Amino acid sequence: MKCTAVVLWILSAVVCLGRGHHHVGHVKETQDTTVDSSSNRALVTSANKEFAFHLYRKLAGLADSQGKNIFFSPYSVSVALAALSVGARGETHRQLFSGLWFNNSQLVQTEVNQAFHSLLANTMSHEDVNAGTAVFVDNLFKPQPEFLDVLKHSYFSEGFNVDFTKSTDTANTINKYVADKTNGKIDKLVDSLDPSTVMYLLSYIYYKGKWETPFDPTMTREEEFNVDENKKVPVQMMKIEEKHFKTYYDQAINTSVLQLPFNNSYSMLLLLPDNMTTLENVICPAHVTKWMKWMKPRELNIYVPKFSIKTSYTLNDMLKEMGMTDMFGDRANLTGISEGQKLTVSGVVHQAALDVDEAGATAAAATGIGIKLLSFRFVPDLKFDHPFMLIMLERSTKDILFMGKIVNPNL
Repeated sequence: MKCTAVVLWILSAVVCLGRGHHHVGHVKETQDTTVDSSSNRALVTSANKEFAFHLYRKLAGLADSQGKNIFFSPYSVSVALAALSVGARGETHRQLFSGLWFNNSQLVQTEVNQAFHSLLANTMSHEDVNAGTAVFVDNLFKPQPEFLDVLKHSYFSEGFNVDFTKSTDTANTINKYVADKTNGKIDKLVDSLDPSTVMYLLSYIYYKGKWETPFDPTMTREEEFNVDENKKVPVQMMKIEEKHFKTYYDQAINTSVLQLPFNNSYSMLLLLPDNMTTLENVICPAHVTKWMKWMKPRELNIYVPKFSIKTSYTLNDMLKEMGMTDMFGDRANLTGISEGQKLTVSGVVHQAALDVDEAGATAAAATGIGIKLLSFRFVPDLKFDHPFMLIMLERSTKDILFMGKIVNPNL
């Protein structure tokens, strides 16, 4: 039997509040009638962190072969795939749960839904963050009401009716929605539509924060960034002199860690390893927990590159390598979405954007580099002038919203 396509777009980019038209339903931001337990939320948070680092290593393998930067939101990918799992059954569901690390905690779907409701509600309670999902459904396609209801109440989903036979109009509708949510940062997510498509499911997350200690624009200067041993590129370096920042040097993996806090509960961790490959091969959630626990304030001179990057990934092959294979082919079991038609996922796409300047960071953020200044006393420099990793997280829960690696700030 020919499979009908369910196209899953995962969007992580700069977004602002906005609404489309032709509503199937809209989420009310109220507490779900079922209260999730703190233990289930903790288990899902732990699973999300494991998923984040495993997906990072898959992206790193691709990026290293192409010499590219990495930037993505594991949080957004987890939300989208968890929402998809609501409609998965049998082996397809098992693979999704295993790939998302939920099986290790023996969680069931209702517990995962409740946990994501709590996680999303908590994330959206911060005025600098917005997150949610949206589903675009063909007029002639009738999803299971229970599926849409769970998306609305647990994943804060907006729903829209569209006509996929009118490919240009539908593409414009989806692109307008995405453009509104991204403040124009991503204005053409969809180029063309498969005529067999009956549904698009997308997730988004937006973060825009101001540094707790902003940079003085008059101190920004052109400096060199060492892409590798043989290549240097000019970048605009922002500078902060003689301020206290929390740092930690992890001797086990020869990596310096700097915490740059925003003026809310989020921070950016900047990781400068002696050997990037070593760091990427071993980094895990336990490292982040250790660093956040043992960081100590230290007076530093720091530099931070000022840059804007955008990334786009097709995650099909990476998710297959992580065990989520059946949803992409004839063996897909998505009968929780519809029992009347054979459905399959035709693509999982992730897009992200990162802007860093003197005031703060949009979507996720930044890097710190220090220089030695003329002074009567010694103030150490922490120079992030060659490839480094970054992690944007919530300080108390350690929830990771964004991760990345800056190989070349000019790309």
